[in-house]
Amino acid sequence: MVLLPESSKSTPQVHPDSNLLLTLEPYTATSTLLEFARKDAVGAVMRSCVRILGSWTRLAWSSASWTLVVCLLLVRDETSESQDAKAPSCLSREDHALLSSLPLDGSLTFSNTSSAASDFGLIHFALPAAIVYPKSVRDVQVAVSAVASSPGLTLAARGRGHSVHGQAQALNGVVIEMTSLKGIRVAPHGEPGFGQPFVDAAGGELWIDVLKATLKEGLAPRSWTDYLYLSIGGTLSNAGVGGQTFLVGPEISNVLQLDVVTGLGHSVMCSQTKNADLFHGVLGGLGQFGIITSARIVLEPAHEKVRWVRAMYTDFATFTRDQEMLISQPPGLAFDYIEGFVVLKNEDFNNGWNSVPFDGQTIDPSMIPDEGGSVLYYIELVKKFNWNDMGTLNQTVEKMLAPLRFIPTLIFTTDVPYEKFLNRLHDVEVSLSSQGLWDVPHPWLNLFVPRSSITSFDALIFKHMIKGDFSGPILIYPLKRERWDSRSSAVIPDESIFYLVAFLRISLPSSGPLLSSLIAENDKIMEVCHNAELGCKMYLPEHVDPESWKRHFGIKRWETFARRKRKYDPHFVLAPGQNIFPRIQPEHASLHATAVA
Repeated sequence: MVLLPESSKSTPQVHPDSNLLLTLEPYTATSTLLEFARKDAVGAVMRSCVRILGSWTRLAWSSASWTLVVCLLLVRDETSESQDAKAPSCLSREDHALLSSLPLDGSLTFSNTSSAASDFGLIHFALPAAIVYPKSVRDVQVAVSAVASSPGLTLAARGRGHSVHGQAQALNGVVIEMTSLKGIRVAPHGEPGFGQPFVDAAGGELWIDVLKATLKEGLAPRSWTDYLYLSIGGTLSNAGVGGQTFLVGPEISNVLQLDVVTGLGHSVMCSQTKNADLFHGVLGGLGQFGIITSARIVLEPAHEKVRWVRAMYTDFATFTRDQEMLISQPPGLAFDYIEGFVVLKNEDFNNGWNSVPFDGQTIDPSMIPDEGGSVLYYIELVKKFNWNDMGTLNQTVEKMLAPLRFIPTLIFTTDVPYEKFLNRLHDVEVSLSSQGLWDVPHPWLNLFVPRSSITSFDALIFKHMIKGDFSGPILIYPLKRERWDSRSSAVIPDESIFYLVAFLRISLPSSGPLLSSLIAENDKIMEVCHNAELGCKMYLPEHVDPESWKRHFGIKRWETFARRKRKYDPHFVLAPGQNIFPRIQPEHASLHATAVA
């Protein structure tokens, strides 16, 4: 193992008599921020660093500001530092010695762990005691086994850190940076036992790299998320939903085999026919039963280009009718990708009607019908094609569009390379990053809404709660339950058709509502859905206590989920950031696991 050196710089000390006002926004409870501090430092922080005056105010969301906060919250008094000059203050001597002695092919560090303390959401912050950078599956096994043997440690696997609610964090525990575990192998002709083309990808590999590797063989995975700079293990631990889901299912429905390290440190190969319970449990399992170290993913022939279409609507009933008609077409007659969006009824280029055309075109306001409410809707469609299809492409697409009842003057089309379409959001990321608008808080809310409730959802939420200052895309498109495997851990509504509705808000650093207000609006949306009994299920869920999680799963699915936890992670060490199962000491594992059932 390579044990990375700890920083040679001493932690800044604050004089006991000095006071410092930290101007932070109340994005969550005060205790959430204090959790960022190591346990034995909280008293010193409260005593020496922070004087809270009234309500917390807006934080300047810059990396420099957060660096300052981290430094202040990690203050250790001179007494505790002299007592243990080597071990981080959140670790016991025993745990520090345990982790330091791990026989790793990769490396481990106790310093600079702030890189794993936050995520894409920039809402929750939890500093781990150590970070492991694995170079082999054995490294993952060694780290998990060590953590399971210690009564005070937990462990989280982290890919690109694209969670938004701290799901891949481990306060005072160990984070495994899975992106250091590499490996992509394309089998264009399959192999014995697997007659179709597939790719084996390490859990830390990114979907964009899988795409590039498979395209070299003229192949590509069938199911995609909209953003490709996500890890294989991360999306498969949730579901992986996008515009192809209605046709081929989510990413978890396109996996042939997994290699998983369970909470006991065992490396297990699993599939639908071998260790099937673990296979189905891990897919959509929120990291609770094991860490995906490799996945075998179905491939299909890749096309050269796509015809990309956007068509606008003012009437919600017409919009959803057309979407449901489109996803009900036989595979050979259907579009290859179907999504939908809600935009504000104004000229804004980010969230209004001018965000719909391609290549920066604008829409004359006189073309927007007066009817409808404060929002508009549009369907986004894609038809894949090759160069030899060009002669019939226009006729084919026109025929497919003919039954739709969109606004005839508000349809936009463009042709782009297949790879460029799949990786379309990377250009958005580059643009926002150049403006300082990518590394900002993302208080996202993703819901699965039953078809029977979608009209009420429009009336209660889209038309009533979405205001002119909304910042970020709003997605809405239908999915088919039959494309999901009910044996997986993913939770979806119990209807044949349901909708993904995603509020992809961002909190701007210098304008717009405060982050706390955006979070409160998300809570209000959930409250309205609950009071109206709409039957919504949260996708990429975040709940704060076991009872909320039980309601999320429902009694029968919760029993299965808890049983799998007892079997594959009996010490409850994995994925503590999900707040599903609290960590317990090894000797009490069986007793506690029985209690949570």
